[in-house]
Amino acid sequence: MHDPYSAAGLRYDTMHYRRSGRSGLKLPLIALGLWHNFGGVDRLENGRAMMRRAFDLGINHFDLANNYGPPPGSAEESFGQIFRHDFRPYRDELIISTKAGYAMWPGPYGEWGSRKYLIASLDQSLRRMGLDYVDIFYHHRPDPDTPLEETMSALDQVVRQGKALYVGISNYDAEETRRAARILRELGTPCLINQVVYNMFDRWVEPALLDTAAAEGVGLIFFSPLAQGLLTNRYLDGMPSDSRALKSGVFLRPEHITESALARIRQLNVIAQARGQTLAQMALAWVLRHPAATAALIGTSSVQQVEDCAAAVRKLDFSAEELAAINTALAE
Repeated sequence: MHDPYSAAGLRYDTMHYRRSGRSGLKLPLIALGLWHNFGGVDRLENGRAMMRRAFDLGINHFDLANNYGPPPGSAEESFGQIFRHDFRPYRDELIISTKAGYAMWPGPYGEWGSRKYLIASLDQSLRRMGLDYVDIFYHHRPDPDTPLEETMSALDQVVRQGKALYVGISNYDAEETRRAARILRELGTPCLINQVVYNMFDRWVEPALLDTAAAEGVGLIFFSPLAQGLLTNRYLDGMPSDSRALKSGVFLRPEHITESALARIRQLNVIAQARGQTLAQMALAWVLRHPAATAALIGTSSVQQVEDCAAAVRKLDFSAEELAAINTALAE
């Protein structure tokens, strides 16, 4: 890392921003996730190029978790290196989020939702990233064995300690979101946002979580809006040799890419082309069409993918006919 980075002067001119729930915080409609391609096994320069291009396009929200890698922790370390070199002068323009909830170290305090684990995990994350605080700290998944009051009071504590400006939840369903939001409201630290999976192939948030988030004033940020790459042009002609399904197979596996799935993807692509968009751009606009939606979280492997996704904000509206055509394509 040698060449100095100077951010584009017009970086806020094309991206759109929305308030998260009833908070004062505006987030870019497209956020960059560091779940894939920022680990110790990945090329740091590629991650750096994607972060630079994202910020130049107004994407000022970078999303991490303690266990992102591989190995776990390495995505935060990679982010820390890039931040020190490129982004420290822009810290007050950035939204940096991290999470704790999945297994991170051995023993009974290395995962889930105890106060012991959450406080220790955030301290570790701040050290890895070289930060004094994060903008958003999430509980990454509900813990069936820890009282929700304990988990939420730990989130309240990190805000009061100055280690996080806002707190959120992730992978919480409608009823869990309602309970978490109520507890945090009573503690005086509102629940900013819930990060959940949502895309054309996985519509579980409809309608209960969408309605609950709106009622509670909690924002929603959607991960895997492109269904791990299925809702892009990468699979229109079958499976590419460098696809994520073949590379890691953690969520997207070759058996998911069936002929019927490919037929639906090709139909959706025709609709996207008629809208003047790529399939990825339409898929992002589709999850963002809800009033309760705050942002879509993308995972990219190249600068070109960052550019393609960022351009989704140019056309966010859908006609009733387009939505009906999408539903027809998905039903087949």
